[in-house]
Amino acid sequence: MMPRHIDYEPGMLRLLDQTKLPDAVEFVELRDWQSVARAIEVMQVRGAPAIGIAGAYGMALAAHAYAARSDLQMRMMQAGAGLTKTRSTAVNLSWAVHRMLDAMRTLLPARGAASDIAGALDREARAIHEEDVAACRRIGDAGAVLIPSGASVLTHCNTGSLATGGYGTALGIVRSAWRDGKLKRALVGETRPVLQGARLTAWELAQDAIPHTLIADSAAAHFMKRGEVQAVVVGADRIARNGDVVNKIGTYALAVLAREHGIAFLVAAPSSTFDLGAESGDTIPIEERDAREVTEIRGVRLAPGGTEAANPAFDVTPAEYVTAIVTERGSLRAPFAESIAALFAKTAAVGA
Repeated sequence: MMPRHIDYEPGMLRLLDQTKLPDAVEFVELRDWQSVARAIEVMQVRGAPAIGIAGAYGMALAAHAYAARSDLQMRMMQAGAGLTKTRSTAVNLSWAVHRMLDAMRTLLPARGAASDIAGALDREARAIHEEDVAACRRIGDAGAVLIPSGASVLTHCNTGSLATGGYGTALGIVRSAWRDGKLKRALVGETRPVLQGARLTAWELAQDAIPHTLIADSAAAHFMKRGEVQAVVVGADRIARNGDVVNKIGTYALAVLAREHGIAFLVAAPSSTFDLGAESGDTIPIEERDAREVTEIRGVRLAPGGTEAANPAFDVTPAEYVTAIVTERGSLRAPFAESIAALFAKTAAVGA
């Protein structure tokens, strides 16, 4: 059984330290937004929905620190900027921070007691967390419908409970397909350079006793050619309004391979992952991380000293390579520009 990996009480955020998995299950306790920003930056918490949730709780911690100050709004905006800049690509983080800022602004005219403001932002952050868990379960159930019976499903990076508020996006589909008796096994790409597949996804699947096989990233084509992959299921860190998908580096290669072999390529993401301000994936910034993540693993050097290395954290998969985008509001199909616009137009109408 998965331990609760994100837990909050007023004034303290408790996170399962993902950098220590699978060797140790250790938690960090964070009491200010700066510590939350650092935890996001060094990937003690990671995954687009999860860092959004952590960012929301970071803003709640900032409210506890600043609610009694006359410069509350300025301080909260500074905290939001500090949290958002830690990971530039995943849009869920900025979405959650802006939602928390909007919640704060609604309280400013009344300007109640400091405890009232902090308590309201505690509740808003918890709502973001709970909504994500519910969304992931709906994504899992909607995506399981698209998985053929007896399928072996290839997944990339970590998109499970650890990457979300709970249950997972792409791994949520795997979980639901297994529950429904449709899944034969999950093939887990190791996901270099930080090995989120090998360290985290394999660990999660083992917790749930779901059959899985770890493979080298470079072995994906081999298994596809042998007919041992019936679907590829991945998550997303940002989706442009034309359906281009930004996800963990290596996703684009899997999409190309899936298309060549006639295999369904499914993207699982909550609606908070869509960036309607991004015309295409080419307009989305790609985070460049420390080259040592490529040349080293946990401080053990793999490459000769002085080797130059590039480390883009994400790549862009063009919409034409995507079979379906599975959201908590249903599955979207091509033409994605139209189906995405229709999804959000319907949401706006319901909200009105």
